[in-house]
Amino acid sequence: MKIFKRILAILLFVAGICFILLITPRLWSALNPGKPPIGYHFVLPGYLAVGVGLEKVINMTPEIPADIEEIKDIEYKNINGKSLQLNIYKPRNLTKPAPLLVFIHGGAWRSGKRTDYLVYTVAFAKKGYITATVSYRLLKDGPYPACAEDVTDAVQWFFNHGNQYGYDPERIALIGGSAGAHLALLAAYGWKNPLLKNDSITTLNKAHRIKAVVDIYGPIDLTTEYSQNQPLVTSFLAHSYKDRPDLYKEASPIQYLDKNDPPTMILHGTSDDLVPISQSDFLKARLDSLGVPNVYYKVPFWPHAMDVVQRVNDFSQLKMNAFFEKYLK
Repeated sequence: MKIFKRILAILLFVAGICFILLITPRLWSALNPGKPPIGYHFVLPGYLAVGVGLEKVINMTPEIPADIEEIKDIEYKNINGKSLQLNIYKPRNLTKPAPLLVFIHGGAWRSGKRTDYLVYTVAFAKKGYITATVSYRLLKDGPYPACAEDVTDAVQWFFNHGNQYGYDPERIALIGGSAGAHLALLAAYGWKNPLLKNDSITTLNKAHRIKAVVDIYGPIDLTTEYSQNQPLVTSFLAHSYKDRPDLYKEASPIQYLDKNDPPTMILHGTSDDLVPISQSDFLKARLDSLGVPNVYYKVPFWPHAMDVVQRVNDFSQLKMNAFFEKYLK
């Protein structure tokens, strides 16, 4: 009987500790409004918090409001018979050209689709922006530089079609998450297709017409020891670091930074074990050294893909909106 009581007491103690750990993030955030929301560090407690209703997962497929026009499946490029398309979302009551926000989905360069970011495109269209999201070639269609080429081609397309869709091509921001952030940074910082010997539609010059860029837990330097041995990176580049170190450097957004780069916003969870937060620390340091305007939000104890949680997504949208208000309007 004593053993049973002791086991029960231990179980109750453990349950109490777990309960405290689960409610602490929400309690802390309630007492500290406006600060980055605290997370759970480990994935399992995060799942438990969702399971018991402490956290909500975002609606990935929100309805398109009646006052937002959705223009789907616009082909911006066709390569080897593969149609690459984009979607545009615009307020119906616009009376003058609005800034354009282009969202680039993640998925480790191998998966994902442009509608993954409906939660952002719809929300910011409701705030008066024109928003867009693009598809690009995934790894099954070809390794780097295919997807980087596609995103820069899409950006060039956006520069050329402002009059047709009602946005201001001089006020374009790129926003991406994870692999999408990597591609957004490459395009914003002036990556050029190494396969081309001269400027063409698939290259962006260093005039930096992109006015702002948002990096949500994206890799910035693929030459680090971690990146060299990360299977997702080696698959993306289709070569080992030992065989092609130049390729790892060429595909790293950090290599294209200069003082003329656009204002940059960074969001990164401190418990991210897929893209180390040191990547964002490094980017912040380089931006500061060059004098490029930037803002960096470390979101405590959240893992990769943190913005699928409603509380983190709300915070991200709030800070992104302030960033866009400052640099696009």
